[in-house]
Amino acid sequence: MKVAILGGGPAGVGAAHRLRVTGRGEADVFEANDYVGGNAASFELEGQFVDFGSHRLHPACDPKILSDIEGLLGSELLRRPRHGRIRLRGKWIHFPLKPVDLLLRLDPGFATGAMLDTVRKRFGRRGSGEETFATVLRAQLGETICRDFYFPYARKLWGLEPEQLSATQAYRRVAANSIPKLIRKVLGQLPGVKPVGFSHFFYPKEGFGSISRRYADAAVEAGARLHLGHRVRRVTPAADGGWIVEADGPTGEERRVEADFMFSTLPISVLARLMDPAPEPTVLEAAGGLTYRSMVLIYLTLASNRFTEFDAHYFPGAEVPITRLSETKNYSLVDEPGERTTVCAELPCSPEDTVWGMSDEDLGTLVADNLRSLGLDVPEVAGVHVRRIRYVYPVYATGYERHFDVLDRWASELPDMVSFGRQGLFAHDNTHHALAMSYAAVGCLGDGEFDRQRWAAHRREFESHVVED
Repeated sequence: MKVAILGGGPAGVGAAHRLRVTGRGEADVFEANDYVGGNAASFELEGQFVDFGSHRLHPACDPKILSDIEGLLGSELLRRPRHGRIRLRGKWIHFPLKPVDLLLRLDPGFATGAMLDTVRKRFGRRGSGEETFATVLRAQLGETICRDFYFPYARKLWGLEPEQLSATQAYRRVAANSIPKLIRKVLGQLPGVKPVGFSHFFYPKEGFGSISRRYADAAVEAGARLHLGHRVRRVTPAADGGWIVEADGPTGEERRVEADFMFSTLPISVLARLMDPAPEPTVLEAAGGLTYRSMVLIYLTLASNRFTEFDAHYFPGAEVPITRLSETKNYSLVDEPGERTTVCAELPCSPEDTVWGMSDEDLGTLVADNLRSLGLDVPEVAGVHVRRIRYVYPVYATGYERHFDVLDRWASELPDMVSFGRQGLFAHDNTHHALAMSYAAVGCLGDGEFDRQRWAAHRREFESHVVED
């Protein structure tokens, strides 16, 4: 089968690679950017490879996929210990959480409140009414942890009050969403105790985007066609089955490809707007009902070999607008250039927000001043670089399910087409989840047909995905 793939993120290039190495089909990949990887890409800045925010390959990755990645990257795929920290009520706490660190550094008021909440939960009554992100986490974790950590973090990440977020957000986005789970994760750090979760991750020497680049390179080597800088303008059902994909190239040329089947990893709401003829008004209305959180990434190049020893810093509190700060050198173990390091600050927002249109210089000053306000020693800022990403986090606002269900039913009924990936399924997923979706989609292709029953079973598996932080 000849397959058109919309989007060159991990799900798209993973599908192209899998199509070719299994011999299940040809592949034409359309990617609007001039690079692959989507939000999981990397680029070179001031002599260093940096990522679009903080990314890790988690050991929860399917063994077959991890084996393929190891085969593609070889010795360049490093195994690294988790070594981050969280700013909580004015104190730094190691992340992943460590028992000794919690005993010595946790704010006493926070610790006392969390313990009292645990007692109240043991003897209290569960609330009634419609579940939301707020009600689920309050019931499972208590008021203190919610008030000082999860709720302010949620406001920054998704731009809504916790009561305005669906309960699905709590189940899919918060791995330790109950006190027992949280305790097991903490105690798992002790010697002789079976760990829950992972204290290490995998990371490529030349940035997280190397994973997507290697999949793409191997796919092209095996015969896939990669159309970078080609933004899809229209998709049309072909008269005799299959699809016609039209895209605008980087220099204004048009590319038209006819395919037997189509994989879309684009935001499902965007896919609906690309269709010609247009879907029913109810479908387009549902597309308008789904929202995505955007992100401004501010890179500060600092006149120092290292900023800190930590790979990532988390800022749940409202005192600063950024949510996370990462330092690539502490992921990749690369020391060059010796006199420079780059940190990446993540600032969730909407394109309508003031920060989206701020100058690079003003954003750099904002981040540096924020870090100094927390008592961090910020070396001389030698350069500022800013990237803006439109579609980052699907926002699970209360009631989003009815909009997604309309779009999902519409997409599922289209012949010779399947939508998947983080954006295609409006899912809070990691890269290893996106790759698992691509492997599953290709696995459902055979003898010129797509096994819809088998795909439905995979979809049920995808619903069990929980984001690894």
